[in-house]
Amino acid sequence: MEFSERMLVLQVGKFREADLWVRLLSPSRGIIAAFAFGGSRSRRRFAGCLDTFNNIGVHVKSSPGKQYFALQEGVLIEGVSRLRRDGRRFGTAVNCVRFLQSFGIVPEGAEKAHFLMRETLRVLEGCGEVPRLLPVFFRARLAFDQGYALELTHCSRCGKSLNGRPARLLIRAGRAACPACARESSDYRLPLGPGTISMLQSLHVLPPVDWVGPAAPAAAAGEFAEAVDAFIRYHVGITWEDGRFVRR
Repeated sequence: MEFSERMLVLQVGKFREADLWVRLLSPSRGIIAAFAFGGSRSRRRFAGCLDTFNNIGVHVKSSPGKQYFALQEGVLIEGVSRLRRDGRRFGTAVNCVRFLQSFGIVPEGAEKAHFLMRETLRVLEGCGEVPRLLPVFFRARLAFDQGYALELTHCSRCGKSLNGRPARLLIRAGRAACPACARESSDYRLPLGPGTISMLQSLHVLPPVDWVGPAAPAAAAGEFAEAVDAFIRYHVGITWEDGRFVRR
């Protein structure tokens, strides 16, 4: 089997002296691993494209027994040199990629994940100040895109509109409720201010380029991050432990 596609380079490592292993994000296959034989030396076949976070066009061939993929050649489409030179930008990108890998992307969700990762890298390459909440935005949007969406426009119990009103996130139910209805629930509850609800609602549709803007107040930012990570921990099963994402 052979195919050509535009992919994102997520990780690169040495396999043997002249060979590399590469983890890529494909818009049709999700995350795949491949070998680039001679990749650390070949200037003709790979033309310096096998660097972390590059957007590349690559031709891939499976081994005779279909045991692994081998990169035949590649070309650089879009690089991110500024991102790799800046410690904060690079660290933020690594955090997003590690969450993506822990999440696991099936082919059905690969196109949306590829778009999200590509556009997030573009933001980190080109933005002025890196938004403090960008990794949390990424985690929330990836979960939403992969089927873990939150309904936040109305109380899940009485049906009242939540626009401009405080609410509570019912973690196990994965729904929001007005304060009065939330008091009657035995579910684990987290407060959601109007600003937090607005951010969560907008994340369902806003592309990463629109994540850059005025920073949220510290209290709202903390509330938002706590709600996102609690939701992901319970429904997706991913937690941050000892400096890495772990899926239970």
